[in-house]
Amino acid sequence: MPVNSNESSRRHFISKFAKGVVGASLLPNIITAADRKRNVESLSRLNEKYSANDQIQVALIGAGGMGTADANTAITVPGVKLVAACDLYDGRLADAKKKWGNDIFTTRNYNEILDRKDIDAVIIAVPDFWHKDISVAAMNKGKSVYCEKPMVHDVSEGPAVVEAQKRNGKVVYQVGSQGMSSLGNEKARQLLKDGAIGKLNYAEGFWARMSPTGAWQYPIPADASTKTVDWDAYLKNAPKRAFDPLRFFRWRNYKDYGTGVSGDLFVHLFSSLHLVTGSIGPNKVMATGGLRYWKDGREVPDIMLGMFDYPETAVHPAFNLSLRVNFVDGTGGTNYLRMVGSEGSMTVEWDRVTLYRNRIAVDENDPLAAANAAADAAKSYTYHRAEMLPPDKMVYEADKGYKGAHFDHFYNLFNAMRTGGKVAEDPLFGFRAAAPALLCNESYFNNKIIQWDPQNLKVV
Repeated sequence: MPVNSNESSRRHFISKFAKGVVGASLLPNIITAADRKRNVESLSRLNEKYSANDQIQVALIGAGGMGTADANTAITVPGVKLVAACDLYDGRLADAKKKWGNDIFTTRNYNEILDRKDIDAVIIAVPDFWHKDISVAAMNKGKSVYCEKPMVHDVSEGPAVVEAQKRNGKVVYQVGSQGMSSLGNEKARQLLKDGAIGKLNYAEGFWARMSPTGAWQYPIPADASTKTVDWDAYLKNAPKRAFDPLRFFRWRNYKDYGTGVSGDLFVHLFSSLHLVTGSIGPNKVMATGGLRYWKDGREVPDIMLGMFDYPETAVHPAFNLSLRVNFVDGTGGTNYLRMVGSEGSMTVEWDRVTLYRNRIAVDENDPLAAANAAADAAKSYTYHRAEMLPPDKMVYEADKGYKGAHFDHFYNLFNAMRTGGKVAEDPLFGFRAAAPALLCNESYFNNKIIQWDPQNLKVV
């Protein structure tokens, strides 16, 4: 029987892998020659020079912890300048001037940012329930957008963002799951395509945290009040209630404003998995969990377990996915995406991929090798107890000095703005990554299995 091209490619990879193994492991390998070139190019970007007239001018909307980190990364990309910041808390606006200079424009009203003609792009790092409205408004004003994940607060909001980007065709929109631009995910995609783990049948992801900020116990400023916080603006699209600093500064703990552990962390794992496999999403979602430790008035669980069925498509076989988040982990800090196939597995991180392969067995499709193995077995009359052999292991790592996925994600946005190219995570991809994460909440709170149509983007 002739061997198809995919099988030939797979066997070629396995052959190369087997010849390169030294003992049970290999020394760290850069993520292929092509990736090395890309990495060097990434570092050399710092040497690019842009005139003042050629700068991309950016505004930050939402100057909290993540927004500040985003802005600090964005301005390390050559030819990018931060010119404005918006937040509903006065203290953050004062801090913005201290961080980025007294000459930047600050305001509580994001519409004042969008009305400025000198702003080319906005970073949206506000609570989840504001993502859709500000994203659509920004694109309608001709601003390119970097919006933190998850792209939307509810699956019903996704189509509006996708449609706004299509309608404003020249506007560039990037969803902020930084792993989408990582060398690790790109390498994992190549390895899977080349047959490194055989046929994918299962994937799992885990994210653990224990530190106070990791459990969203963000600090409450001493001066927090209705004088320093625009509480009415904050609740414009949410149920009205008396001022509560916890609901403003620790918004992730509440369903009205955030999307829980699944929207905060599962969405990263979905983004990575969909990039590596080419999938558009699961068709079955179910979740369980509980509020086990952080009983501080929050409404969302601190432990969540999700299970997902991915149907067979033209680009991948049917497989199952399990995801876990634990905010009660005394060891803390563990996170990974692991993909398991018929011939091995790989653990995927943003700057590293660890590949494990089963010991190469006799090829059942090679009758000569099988016959020789049987003959050898028949000649042996001495019992040899089998050993417990570890799987072969290969580690791919980015070069030292690699600036990382966060930098590359912003570079991809700004490069797309300059060249008219594509971003790493557009609204359609971002919606398909957000939807199963958001549906975990629906499954958990309503105690039911959710059927999802990833092609038509709707609950069945």
